[in-house]
Amino acid sequence: MVGGVTPTPHCIAIVDTRHGEPCLPLAATPCRRRRSAVGIGKPASCCPETGRPAFATSPTMNATLKKFTKPLAYALFTIGFDPRRLGSLRHFARYTRDARSFRRMGGRATHAFPIVTDFTEQAGSARGHYFHQDLLVASFVHRSNPSRHIDIGSRIDGFVAHVASFRKIEVMDVRSLESTGHENISFLRSNLMDRDMAADGIADSISCLHAIEHFGLGRYGDPIDPEGHIKGFRNILRMLKPGGSLYISFPIGKANEVHFNAHRVFHPKDIFTWAEDESMLRMNRFDYVDDEGKLHQNVDLEADPVDVVFGCGIYTFQRAR
Repeated sequence: MVGGVTPTPHCIAIVDTRHGEPCLPLAATPCRRRRSAVGIGKPASCCPETGRPAFATSPTMNATLKKFTKPLAYALFTIGFDPRRLGSLRHFARYTRDARSFRRMGGRATHAFPIVTDFTEQAGSARGHYFHQDLLVASFVHRSNPSRHIDIGSRIDGFVAHVASFRKIEVMDVRSLESTGHENISFLRSNLMDRDMAADGIADSISCLHAIEHFGLGRYGDPIDPEGHIKGFRNILRMLKPGGSLYISFPIGKANEVHFNAHRVFHPKDIFTWAEDESMLRMNRFDYVDDEGKLHQNVDLEADPVDVVFGCGIYTFQRAR
């Protein structure tokens, strides 16, 4: 993603549009300055932006490119190889120059450990699903200061760590967890699709961030259940005291989808059909992260359209008294 440069319509490049979950360079779009031209088709002329050969393309060629690159990119990603990292190899010459300079200045490197991906990176990532949801919901918990807060399956080194910095938090997950060494974090291994694991009215505050979409898909060793997210959600509601707060987030898009066995994607309003009794819950606020990883706060879900393909909906509910 290169800001401030007008795309040139004569050549195409593989680029990535990053949001909360890892995405792959699957879409063919006009190339931009400082991006390498990649395409298929008959060479036409040079791109006036880059000076590199351009390619005559058509909608059919673009569709063909996406058809063949998408499964390949996903296959590489699943075995731990990120195709987006290939572009960083152009920085290897800089690493070599820096190593020579270091030696000429009297430095002695005991090991060669080339890292060429950080030369042009920002100081950190301040966008995406997890950055925004973890920080935002942790601030809600801090503000409300509940008597007992239970978390279901959220990220340990994100949201749970945020909350544990200022209060005790009890974590439940279908997976095991070794001792964290921090007294503010307690853990119970539990399958929340099982009704017997959900005691009634035990907490006045519960969180479940980017977890419910996995229930019943087997990805984390949980039992296969197409209705796992519904069962899990209803059991979480049973655990919540009347008047208590529920903070829940999950991927949202234009329609309900199942990407087996990775996750589900839900229409933003689908959650309102999950409870056995709709009157049990009142939504206090809705926030979401868009496809560009930007946070939209306190959105009116009825009045404001949420146009995302793979966003993150962050819901704050209160159980009826």
